[in-house]
Amino acid sequence: MFSISRTSITWGVPIPWDESHVTYVWYDALINYATAVGYGTDPERFDAWWPAVHHIIGKDILRFHAVYWPALLMAAELELPRHIFVHGYLLMEGEKMSKSLGNVLDPFAVIERFGADALRFYVLREVPFGQDGSVSSASFEVRYETELANDLGNLASRTLAMIGRYRDWRVPAGEPDPLLAADFEGLPERVSALIDRAELTFALDEIWQRVRRLNRYVEEQAPWRLAGEPQRAEDLDRVLRTLAEGLRSVTVLLWPYMPASMERLLAALGAGDLSLAGAALGAGATAQASKIEPLFPKAA
Repeated sequence: MFSISRTSITWGVPIPWDESHVTYVWYDALINYATAVGYGTDPERFDAWWPAVHHIIGKDILRFHAVYWPALLMAAELELPRHIFVHGYLLMEGEKMSKSLGNVLDPFAVIERFGADALRFYVLREVPFGQDGSVSSASFEVRYETELANDLGNLASRTLAMIGRYRDWRVPAGEPDPLLAADFEGLPERVSALIDRAELTFALDEIWQRVRRLNRYVEEQAPWRLAGEPQRAEDLDRVLRTLAEGLRSVTVLLWPYMPASMERLLAALGAGDLSLAGAALGAGATAQASKIEPLFPKAA
């Protein structure tokens, strides 16, 4: 047995059979999970959304969501959530963020300066999703500069600029370079499996390994040198289409993490398929590219 009402407070929902009691906030808050999707008011909508596949909660409310809430659902003869994922805390200098202490990473200040996509990327890249981990303004700026601006931003700018300079924005047709294809084999499936297990940080790392592989491919193949040797035009075509297709593949997979930025990049690549199947290397080769402003401008 556990109490769902209080007499020591005046706010809350009055208990119909005893108006000296009001329902306690955790109880009516839990019920909102079901009523918000139509329970008791819209059976068709409720059936479309229930049961919850993933129930995502903070670790400080585990008891309410893993003990009391399942008990309430079983009493109502409703199916339980299929997975409960319990996440940790983002810490500042090893301490839980607190408005009273003022030890917070101000999301609005970060978004105003760097954009929401950069902040989304940072919190999922810096701390394994589900664990406690420290964040800071300094580590954010390092991630932004080294990974977003340099790794991905430069890759996008260089790839598109070379297609424009050497092939008048037309992406050469053909299959991607087999040298790179092996590195991308099965990537969408691995990323999907990790996301299904709420291992968002590990999925992001899988993608980022390919971003770095594409950067190495640029240095290995040196398209600027190939462009100076007319007899190697076919080699240059192969490199440019491989870079365009590899960039398109990682862009699709990064879209859930950075939707606005990746939609801009897909548009510049002349691509629009955001499906998981379309993320496979060679599944959606582009034909017409265009110029793009820097995705992640470096701080002045």
